[in-house]
Amino acid sequence: MQFRPCIDIHNGKVKQIVGSSLMGDSLVQENFVSEQDASYFANLYKNDNLYGGHVIMLDQSEKTKRLALSALKSFPGGLQIGGGINPDNAQEYIIAGASHVIVASYIFKESKLDINKLINMVNIIGKNRLVLDLSCRKQNGDYYAVINKWEKFTDFEINKGNLELLAIYCDEFLIHDVDVDGKQIGIDEDLLKILSQQTITPVTYAGGIKDIDDIEKIKQIGNGKINFTVGSALDIFGGKMKYEKIIKTYAD
Repeated sequence: MQFRPCIDIHNGKVKQIVGSSLMGDSLVQENFVSEQDASYFANLYKNDNLYGGHVIMLDQSEKTKRLALSALKSFPGGLQIGGGINPDNAQEYIIAGASHVIVASYIFKESKLDINKLINMVNIIGKNRLVLDLSCRKQNGDYYAVINKWEKFTDFEINKGNLELLAIYCDEFLIHDVDVDGKQIGIDEDLLKILSQQTITPVTYAGGIKDIDDIEKIKQIGNGKINFTVGSALDIFGGKMKYEKIIKTYAD
């Protein structure tokens, strides 16, 4: 189990937000807005030898893109990048220094998984550079991938069989639990139990982590194989959890 750091960028600023506030026309609910730029955090992670973190572009503005590219330049080969990634721009981010691109909405068509689009992405970028973002919400007791700023449900259920189906096309999964993301109200143990059943491909879980006890629960439920991201709860993003303690305990 590894700690995977994050750099979330919105409107040209490094932020931590409540994930579900991206949906609809309401204002984004901000937990933290950094005075530091993305390259500051990229250099922090580089100096601490933290590979595999993700840069997420929460909007498609030019200033957000510039900030994301500056992070990749600061830590070449150390960060993944997601947010609006498709076959037309994926190579640009790899050339800029991303270790992987994170793809979400592109592989779906009319809310259904499109295997041909997925294969197209693999052919362009390579399986070993592809992370699939299957961030999800609960509906009628089951978890389904959501796309388009997490607002639109797909018919792709998050379960062992479906994850193993997609595992042959990617290097990792990134899965935010949208219903708890950014709220610091605790992890979703039911979702984690589902993720722990898939052992073919590494999984990074994000959402709701509020303290060390939550991280220890992830370790227990996932048998030490599920990686995790802490955002709003971390002190470098205005929270109470100590970044230094996290990296000393879970970086390896």
